[in-house]
Amino acid sequence: MAGERVDAAMARLFGLSRTRAADLVSQGYVLLDGTAPGKSDRVFPGSLIEVSIPSTVDPLAVRPEIVEGIKIIHDDDSIVVIDKPVGVAVHPSPGWHGPTVVGHLAGAGFRIATGGASERQGIVQRLDVGTSGVMVICKSEHAYSLLKNAFRNRTVDKTYHAVVQGHPDPLEGTIDAPIGRHPKADYKFAVMADGRASVTHYETLEAHRFASLLEVHLETGRTHQIRVHMSALKHPCVGDLTYGADPVLAKRFGVERQWLHAMRLGFEHPDTGKQVEYESSYPDDLAASLETIRDAD
Repeated sequence: MAGERVDAAMARLFGLSRTRAADLVSQGYVLLDGTAPGKSDRVFPGSLIEVSIPSTVDPLAVRPEIVEGIKIIHDDDSIVVIDKPVGVAVHPSPGWHGPTVVGHLAGAGFRIATGGASERQGIVQRLDVGTSGVMVICKSEHAYSLLKNAFRNRTVDKTYHAVVQGHPDPLEGTIDAPIGRHPKADYKFAVMADGRASVTHYETLEAHRFASLLEVHLETGRTHQIRVHMSALKHPCVGDLTYGADPVLAKRFGVERQWLHAMRLGFEHPDTGKQVEYESSYPDDLAASLETIRDAD
């Protein structure tokens, strides 16, 4: 290797790619005869290369841990139904370093179906990090196959409650508007002509001075669907600053996230074939803010 560039020599010595070796040099992890080299510096007979290779963390690796606030609503050989608190992601993803549902289940000793990508095994539905409520995870391969198809074929009854600003007109209706990724912000979605078909049914349960409590049924399950559709109607979820909610109103009612909760989930049980339904009550923060909204009438 005499006369080779230091990054090329490192690649041969440690089995690294040239790019990885060059990155280690530029990041200060390499010494050549006691001093920091440039990546194009050469090595010669008798040269001493000292390399510190930092450990890398897979952002999609499932980290087993017990997550405070996750409640088990139902558990059998095929499925586990949980009540997910706010601030918990369903599975690991790039850029997310917080707790996950799959991490909690792994930490609690649950055996989950292996269907799906490694970080999403057993997952047939998702809830936003900022959305709380009921969701199902599959423990058996049979359940995973059947429920994945049930969600795809829209035979699962998904019921949410949302508090939105103002009063939707009409008080009960259907929003049929395609949703795609927002053209100016990767983390957002929007009603787009070339988006995926998205259908939301809603009815007003309570109409208050500044906001309305809605019951929402999803026919499709697009990312941020309720938030996007209600924002498109100019009635965003209270506290949903990402989609145009009034921060002053949110602060007044003590809402620190979008007022949106997955209330009920109904489907045909993969083992018994019987229709089952599971329900979650409002978490403390949403219940308290709803009382404040009611008191403001």
